Amino acid sequence: MSGGRKLNSEERILWGRVAKSTRAFAERRNDILAFEAEELARATEAERSAPSLPREVPEKSAEPINTPKKPAGYHYPLEKPTKKKLAKGRLAIEARLDLHGMFQGEAHDLLLDFIYRAHERGLRHVLVITGKGSSMGSEGALRRAVPLWFSKAEFRFLISSYEWAARHHGGEGALYVRLARSERVER
Repeated sequence: MSGGRKLNSEERILWGRVAKSTRAFAERRNDILAFEAEELARATEAERSAPSLPREVPEKSAEPINTPKKPAGYHYPLEKPTKKKLAKGRLAIEARLDLHGMFQGEAHDLLLDFIYRAHERGLRHVLVITGKGSSMGSEGALRRAVPLWFSKAEFRFLISSYEWAARHHGGEGALYVRLARSERVER
């Protein structure tokens, strides 16, 4: 993008944050490191040449105003078109895990292993069957626990989103889980 307008300081800060949140292709890594060094040199030079402000004027914070932040461990629900495709069978469920009748400790370990291996294989959509619970007036331990486990650190970066499944896939006793894209580079 040559010949465009220059970014002001707030836009540079915002662009820097966006740039840090991405991953570079291996062959472009050196170009990006050189660009970052150039930007750092330009910023320090601008700070040196800028006139000092009087002490009464408060400095602006580096935080952009009104930027909603996604709380740590929060996953957005599955998009409606994706959920419809999964429910109607137009989008394949690539793997299933049934946790019926398991204790929480056993189910947690099995679920973590299942999600990790599915993520490593590059799968995107899996079905986790928790069951609805058998006690009267109770939701079931695994039905309550699995969504809470998804917000823990060991699951957080493996899962993109999840939502209760369609009735014929288990309804409120099963979850469609969209896994995050695998970061491995295929050549």
